[in-house]
Amino acid sequence: MKYRLLGKTGLEVSRLGFGASSLGSVFRQTDDAEGIRAVHAALDAGINLIDVSPYYGATKAETVLGQAIAQTSRDRFYLSTKAGRYGENAFDFSAARIESSLEESLRRLNTDYVDMLFLHDIEFVEPDIIVGEAIPALQRLKKEGKIRFAGICGLPLALFEQMLPQADVDVIISYCHYSLNDTSLLGLLPLLEERGVGLVNASPISMGLLSTRGTPDWHPASAELKETCLRAARLVEERGEDIAKLAIQFSTAEERIPTTLVSTANPANIARNAAWTDEPMDPELLSEVLDVLKPVHNETWNSGLPRYNESTGSFMTERK
Repeated sequence: MKYRLLGKTGLEVSRLGFGASSLGSVFRQTDDAEGIRAVHAALDAGINLIDVSPYYGATKAETVLGQAIAQTSRDRFYLSTKAGRYGENAFDFSAARIESSLEESLRRLNTDYVDMLFLHDIEFVEPDIIVGEAIPALQRLKKEGKIRFAGICGLPLALFEQMLPQADVDVIISYCHYSLNDTSLLGLLPLLEERGVGLVNASPISMGLLSTRGTPDWHPASAELKETCLRAARLVEERGEDIAKLAIQFSTAEERIPTTLVSTANPANIARNAAWTDEPMDPELLSEVLDVLKPVHNETWNSGLPRYNESTGSFMTERK
């Protein structure tokens, strides 16, 4: 496993991180004992970043992760959780709720601090709430030693373009924007580098787009994007390979992206995912897949308030 610096935090994070959402049975019903073994398998494979949220499985993911954490040494990994989102349409970014949410998370996680606390999916609320109340709450929690670094996360890249000049944060999580079908995250790197903000990438398979199973009905991608990604996945399958392997290799190979989160509650899967990062990509297969995906390259979908889906700069020039 290779490690990279996360912005100016000083943290050296594994290029593959463990997203603990699966522990909350958000994708399928999972066995808690198996999920706990998956956490330990991730650590044994050299993964040292674990990310979770009270939103995942209505606190189940944090609870199961807390059981796993209780069985190992806290200095083996960096831990991040989130605050502000608690249900599909349940958001509360008030200072009081952020502080109480962290206390609840710490109890579930069996720890007295987290390395990073992210405001979860901030594109659903007005910026004055985030800048005027939520970010200052994070800064107070830093001073109290309950969190080491403060962050924000969301889907639209324009969200970060608009908020980072106003928000005093150390890290961000971006998802579905650095994968085989969408590399528009690269356009945000100059702003992140300018401000010294660490980057956590997530969802190298684009929330299931890059899969032969096809996407669930709730997936917000267009029909054309879904069909094209499915065609790419089937091409890889015809070559005797798994597109998840190529996707993870592709996303973790970019040196300017410190870490990429993958989520699974299966111990064998996370060990295999980690091993894939040490194997070279098949350049011919990669070229074929990128050619199939070219018509939908950087196509995305809107999330949250309209204002956050409208770029004010030039970093998304390739986006559709």
